[in-house]
Amino acid sequence: MTTDKLSQPQLFKGIALFTPGGDLIYCIDPNKQGRWHSHLCTALQEILDLPEPPHFLVPCYTATIDHWFDPRTQQVRTFAEAYPAVMKYQAILNAIFDTGYLVWQLAPWQEGVCDRMVLSTYRSSFPQLWEDHDLVINLDISDAAPRYNLPARTVQKVQAKTQCYVLHLFVAGHSTNTERILKNLHELLERSLGYPYTMKVIDVLTNPEQAEIDQVSATPTLVKVWPQPIRRLVGDLDNADKILQMLGNQEKS
Repeated sequence: MTTDKLSQPQLFKGIALFTPGGDLIYCIDPNKQGRWHSHLCTALQEILDLPEPPHFLVPCYTATIDHWFDPRTQQVRTFAEAYPAVMKYQAILNAIFDTGYLVWQLAPWQEGVCDRMVLSTYRSSFPQLWEDHDLVINLDISDAAPRYNLPARTVQKVQAKTQCYVLHLFVAGHSTNTERILKNLHELLERSLGYPYTMKVIDVLTNPEQAEIDQVSATPTLVKVWPQPIRRLVGDLDNADKILQMLGNQEKS
């Protein structure tokens, strides 16, 4: 009986990262491995168009949970802790991790690590983090390229308030052809998209790790990172119809 119960997805580790404005991004990892903090910060950078991953939020705005099997008692146990700044979100944490009315423990922290004055120095460079976008995002890190999953109960509210496009254009070096593609893309997007967009140009020769994360093996490649689903268009970036179709046919009338 115990073996049958453990075959269910009861054992996992989870981490939640909040912003000062109240947005939330989290992940659940049944394999209990992975660079959670890095993935969450990188995802926030992409979604909120930040200049760099906001690693300074860790650990001040994090909460972690571990469902683990105790061989001594032959039972699944839960250890959950949150830092002072996010203890007020226990109801939300219990909802996303399905932990009922669990009382979270206060995580130990050193004086000065989460100094408000220090954190406030980032506000001018990362103003989006102090805004409330009603974001509750589940980051799926089961794939090589993490995906952003929005809970069904919040997807309409989030899309209504934060509809925008995050695009990555992968190129190999800077050439006349690259400049032409970039110029044509900007003209098409300005003319055809009904929402704001951010397009980051990534040179695979100098940033091969980003190409690996986005599963890009050829250039040029246009990747729609946000909104979901993630889509890619390789090679033919002169075909406006294919580009708009890849973006989800959300065009201006």
